Amino acid sequence: MAILSIAFDTAAQQAAVKQEYGIAAPMLVDADKRVSTQYDVLQWAAASGEPGHTFVLVDGAGKIAWIRDYGAPENGGTMYVPVNELTQQIAAALPS
Repeated sequence: MAILSIAFDTAAQQAAVKQEYGIAAPMLVDADKRVSTQYDVLQWAAASGEPGHTFVLVDGAGKIAWIRDYGAPENGGTMYVPVNELTQQIAAALPS
């Protein structure tokens, strides 16, 4: 399993953020919003069009196995999700 961050930011902007916060995970550029659209995460986008804090578990066939946007009003508008909570929810969606 791999964890990737996907954002509209340029590669240079992402590199600066990675350096500032010591992020080691890959950060991918989705400037044309193609990936965000394909996985339907823009349904929770802010008024600016920027996606929220959406997590998507994609199976080996490229299909969504689990999706959750914690920043969405219907999910409490959360800006931070404790790692153990996120891990538990993803683990529950994984095949046994």
